[in-house]
Amino acid sequence: MIINTASIAAFDGQIGQAAYAASKGAIASLTLPVARELARFGIRVMTIAPGIFETPMMAGMSDEVRAGLAAGVPFPPRLGKPAEYAALVRHIIENSMLNGEVIRLDGALRMAAK
Repeated sequence: MIINTASIAAFDGQIGQAAYAASKGAIASLTLPVARELARFGIRVMTIAPGIFETPMMAGMSDEVRAGLAAGVPFPPRLGKPAEYAALVRHIIENSMLNGEVIRLDGALRMAAK
């Protein structure tokens, strides 16, 4: 089992972030062909594309900035929690039909151009 981490930037790249979006897009694009190549060995490949999560980087931002970012998430209107990411990893591992796919974990967030 291989589980990669991309980002919603792979799909919603922002101005000034072309290189970052391209690198995350490459991870997303790699998922299906590698899953097909490794299938003969019984190895599954998945990618998670998280949205805005509570991370050490976010902890360094002001409460006002974090609240503004959280308000942009349609539902639930908050930052993602590491435990939610971990729960998805566990589900991917347990569900053997999940293979060759990118899962957005973002509360339906779509990033604006800026």
